[in-house]
Amino acid sequence: MRQITTALFTALLFGEALSTSGQTPALKTRMNQIADGLEKKVVAWRRDIHQTPELGNREFQTAAKVAAHLQSLGMDVKTNVAKTGVVGILKGGKPGPVVALRADMDALPVTERVNIPFKSTVETEFNGQKTGVMHACGHDSHVAILMGVAEVLAAAKADLKGTVKFIFQPAEEGPPAGEEGGAQLMVKEGVLENPKVDAIFGLHINSQTEVGTIKYRPGATMAAVDQYSIKLRGKQTHGAAPWAGVDPIVTSAQVVMGLQTIVSRNVTLTDNAAVVTVGAIHGGIRQNIIPEEVNMIGTIRTFSPEAQSLVHRRVSEIATNIAESAGAKADVKIDIMYPVTYNDPALTDQMVPTLEALAGADNVKITPAQTGAEDFSFFQQKVPGFFFFLGGMPKGRKLEDAAPHHTPDFYIDESGFTLGVKALSHLTVDYMEQWKGSSTASARGKK
Repeated sequence: MRQITTALFTALLFGEALSTSGQTPALKTRMNQIADGLEKKVVAWRRDIHQTPELGNREFQTAAKVAAHLQSLGMDVKTNVAKTGVVGILKGGKPGPVVALRADMDALPVTERVNIPFKSTVETEFNGQKTGVMHACGHDSHVAILMGVAEVLAAAKADLKGTVKFIFQPAEEGPPAGEEGGAQLMVKEGVLENPKVDAIFGLHINSQTEVGTIKYRPGATMAAVDQYSIKLRGKQTHGAAPWAGVDPIVTSAQVVMGLQTIVSRNVTLTDNAAVVTVGAIHGGIRQNIIPEEVNMIGTIRTFSPEAQSLVHRRVSEIATNIAESAGAKADVKIDIMYPVTYNDPALTDQMVPTLEALAGADNVKITPAQTGAEDFSFFQQKVPGFFFFLGGMPKGRKLEDAAPHHTPDFYIDESGFTLGVKALSHLTVDYMEQWKGSSTASARGKK
């Protein structure tokens, strides 16, 4: 009870003090002071969440911590959104737009190797295999940072010219097999409505970008991701008499090589990058048996609908025709997963000066397009969105020594968190201040 009372008192106190000035610079100065004072708390939240990681659609403890914090700030809070998601509504003291801020909550089936005091020792079974569970992509950082932003903006509530919708999302890495989840399900359940969101902002901490640096890209920023499976059916025979059957293993090798020509010979690389990866091949059970069937799975990454359509068509054509030429049959299935993470150019141009004023123009840089994917893209299909990258690599560390995301050695320098708190807070206030009654941008999904 004491925590709730203190948080509400702080919000009322700061809100009253800020409302007397009515000036954005004064508001930002006070928000920065609050953010600086929250640094230890944000780090503690992150470490707590890091030690108790949870996979997609199973973020029960994390969601409970988030909901309790938002409720302590006096927000209207909704839980169990898209399985385990949490949404908090902060109504400012003045009329204006609705700004959404998003953080993802799920961890990965990775066994942590980093020797830190708050190392994860959680274990589970995933896809039939025993594995550790680790925040190997920084989602624990995202949650802690947005919890900090919630406290900053709640303290400035009286001066906010609009409403803030805090979206804590489950299953960004994908839901368990057979389940829906993630941003797509949140959109389906109406998270961008009631009140209707005008713009959405999100960040991703990056283990290979130095602390103090912010990176962004207008337009296509992260790739659309699709997954495919190819089932090659031949004719089983004795390994000593291959002429008596149709060998799907040899056929699969030819398909693998054929798929490599899609990027090198079909995609217009001066306009678009693309990736076609074969991730696994399974076939056969004994050294002297040519099996009847081989199964292949892989991933596709593209940056435009046109390239996506081209790659899909060529994957199907190559697998089908190579199989037919060998006397085999190919069953090709392609599942569309995430669309392109697309930063609306008008919104990006509008908001980058905010980041430059905060971090310094030299520390805000345009990044090349990333072939990784983000389901933040589902929000951007519906409303204008801006997604940027926050530095989490220790200063002075060489890039080659920084472990990438989704690996056991993934490491984040927590000294970069306060910049993330300030960035999302400033973007919110500046967007509200500049709002003219309707968005200057249009969502990618409405093309």
